[in-house]
Amino acid sequence: MKTSQYKTAEEALSVLKSGHNVFIQTAAAAPQQLVNAMTEAGKSLTNISVYHLHTEGKVPYATEEMKGHFNVHCFFIAANMRESVNKGIADYIPIFMSEVPALFRRGIIKIDVALLHVSPPDEHGFCSLGVSVDAALAAIESTQYIIAQVNPNMPRTFGGGIIHCSRFSSMVEVDDPIFEAALSKADETDMLIADNVASLIEDGATLQMGIGRIPDEVLGRLKDRKQLGIHSEMFSDGLIDLIERGVVTGELKKKHPGKVISAFVLGSRKLYDYINNNPMIELHDSEYVNNTHIISQNPKVTAINSAIEVDITGQVCADSIGSHLYSGVGGQMDFIRGASLSEGGKPIIAMPSATKKGESKIVSQLKPGSGVDTTRAHVHYIVTEYGIADLYGKNIKQRVKELIGIAHPNNRETLAKEAYDLLKIVV
Repeated sequence: MKTSQYKTAEEALSVLKSGHNVFIQTAAAAPQQLVNAMTEAGKSLTNISVYHLHTEGKVPYATEEMKGHFNVHCFFIAANMRESVNKGIADYIPIFMSEVPALFRRGIIKIDVALLHVSPPDEHGFCSLGVSVDAALAAIESTQYIIAQVNPNMPRTFGGGIIHCSRFSSMVEVDDPIFEAALSKADETDMLIADNVASLIEDGATLQMGIGRIPDEVLGRLKDRKQLGIHSEMFSDGLIDLIERGVVTGELKKKHPGKVISAFVLGSRKLYDYINNNPMIELHDSEYVNNTHIISQNPKVTAINSAIEVDITGQVCADSIGSHLYSGVGGQMDFIRGASLSEGGKPIIAMPSATKKGESKIVSQLKPGSGVDTTRAHVHYIVTEYGIADLYGKNIKQRVKELIGIAHPNNRETLAKEAYDLLKIVV
């Protein structure tokens, strides 16, 4: 379907003005050609504010040379933004993923231009937001200009991200590959952690997991489970095999039975082909997917998240290494709380006991400047390669003993001494 809306990227971005607020779609959906055209147009403009969650690809607007032209705000810090954020070129906005859409819908942040990456229009003129719905819908609702990068390689997904092309101010045709996330091979530590996490997952559980070696290793250990469901802010390739084996059916879920529910996906071309026109997979707004009340209605919600550090009382830091900003709050607390309130639910924080350099990730005190993403009142299970610490309902003394018990053996003596010095607890 051809309309007068089709333009070059440069023509489409001619609407950009100084002082505008721009939204860029999330993760693998970041529209690289529009991003490049925005950066070029911005060289003659000032004070353009850019807002996005985690994005993949290049970020030419977030450089020292572009300061003054662009003010960059991340709701989640991906690898491509870490240097810019920690150099003060870009800023981080700590916020639950469930609440990002509300910033746009309530006008707290008014979006003037939304840059999207969509599938081609079907015979009725409808496009799909493809691999990322999350905050894009809210941005679309609150913006003046919607510019869509139209790509035949973008999978067409069901759910909340179907948009008629008449809503777009401009459409830019591209034929670019969608970003693919490459996973490194799991090591022995990852496998032991996955063994421990998998032991907590029951038949009929509704799973939330992220991307990475440990989540994929966990999924690979669930081939003997039955009637699993998925309600997760994102998922990756590891899920495909479980669906095809009939392990993931979703039949016991209270919300969207029989469906895999997510806000975005990130993985390989195989994953993108699998979700294309697949009615079992639905992508929805993160205000809905990450809503604690919605999550908690499903049975045995098992939320698997990670951490950078956990202190011996159960405080979890997941977005920074001390004051060095690393990632974001994201949806961890949304799902930790949702799982906690689910009947038979299990909120899990899974991580190696130590860094590659041998520094303990279970610590007596979080590093100065660290953020507490999950409080000690919310935490239930902490899992390392050395076991499972169940902290729910435990007092501080019990928590200290449980956590030191799953720390790396090389660090337990030091942690025990520090526990006594700080809390007068004998381990």
